Amino acid sequence: MFRRPSAGLALFALAVGTFGIGTTEFVLMGLLPEVAAGLGVTVSQAGHLISAYALGVVVGAPLLAGAGVAFPRRQVLIALMGTFAAGNLLSALAPEMGSLLLIRFVTGLPHGAFFGAASVAAASMVRREKRATAVSRVFLGLTIANVAGVPLGTLLGQALGWRATFAAVGVIGFLAIAAVWAFVPDAAPSGGGKAALRSEVGALRHPQVLLSLGAVVFGFGAMFACYSYVTPMLTQVGGFSPATVTLLLAVVGLGMTAGSVLGGHLSDRAPLKTLCGCLVALAVVLVTFPLTISTPALAVASLFGAGMFSLALGPAIQTRIMDIVGDAPTMASAAIQSASNVANSLGAWLGGIVIAAGFGLLAPSLVGAILAVAGLVVLLVSGGLQVQARRERTRDDVPAEPVPA
Repeated sequence: MFRRPSAGLALFALAVGTFGIGTTEFVLMGLLPEVAAGLGVTVSQAGHLISAYALGVVVGAPLLAGAGVAFPRRQVLIALMGTFAAGNLLSALAPEMGSLLLIRFVTGLPHGAFFGAASVAAASMVRREKRATAVSRVFLGLTIANVAGVPLGTLLGQALGWRATFAAVGVIGFLAIAAVWAFVPDAAPSGGGKAALRSEVGALRHPQVLLSLGAVVFGFGAMFACYSYVTPMLTQVGGFSPATVTLLLAVVGLGMTAGSVLGGHLSDRAPLKTLCGCLVALAVVLVTFPLTISTPALAVASLFGAGMFSLALGPAIQTRIMDIVGDAPTMASAAIQSASNVANSLGAWLGGIVIAAGFGLLAPSLVGAILAVAGLVVLLVSGGLQVQARRERTRDDVPAEPVPA
């Protein structure tokens, strides 16, 4: 499949990095009581640590991606992962809440830039028609983190203390550095210094890139609107026990893993069609979830489908943006992670609003379906503009008829 024998190991090295990032991003949600008790704060105050990390992702993705365009890609990946690994080790040593908030913000800064640089690196190591598959292999680290890293990290934190979990993630980060150094081929920087940066910033302002990032916000927001409240949905409405919910959340993670692989294969053929198809399927899953939640087999199918169709969006949107921006993909690719974190906040916020308004615990699922449809509308507009631009180019290329004498 790959041009170079080392490409498989290189993709594995990058996936180790995304595994560590995915673990630290979500494991804190399961350790909030332990962190709160250890720092002498309330659980709601400890929840600010999640927001601090997310803010770091949003701020750091475009800034660090832009700063790295003048340097060789492997050096950039190692520097980003080094910051991430050091941040997690420092998190394990933080003496109080204020310092941990700052450290979690700094730890989040390289998150999006690493995903962006890793995606571009993966795509550069394979034939053009296999780019989405390569990107999906990198994203596998994130999905496996949800299946294995987060549950194991939660168990470790509950057994040995939350600091042990952060220390373990830091070690994973340093292992990723070693793997990237050993297996990822070095690549020259984009070149051109300020000219390269201007090209990257210009690509980020491209209308099609902005529309694609808007689709990310709505598409991933659809999933987070439901997923943020899935535990009370399953226990209080579906009647599942807390122990069973843990298994059901693993089903979502398995669906995400399948979606990453499926999205890669489909996006190699048609990224825009893949995005549209996944959003339609996600909307159907979310709008029918209130009907399936009380039947175990159907609930499992819905949760698996929600995870699969949402994560299939990742390789598809990455490939579409790389097609749009051509030789300046780094900042636009990193911006996907900023958009996904905005989606996380937007989805959870809207889901909370409808619950607080008295529409019931299942209402966030319907909000998610509406967001998925909104993302589909954005993509249809994007596709329509693309077709119009193609027609205008074709018309301009047609030679003019000779004027009669």
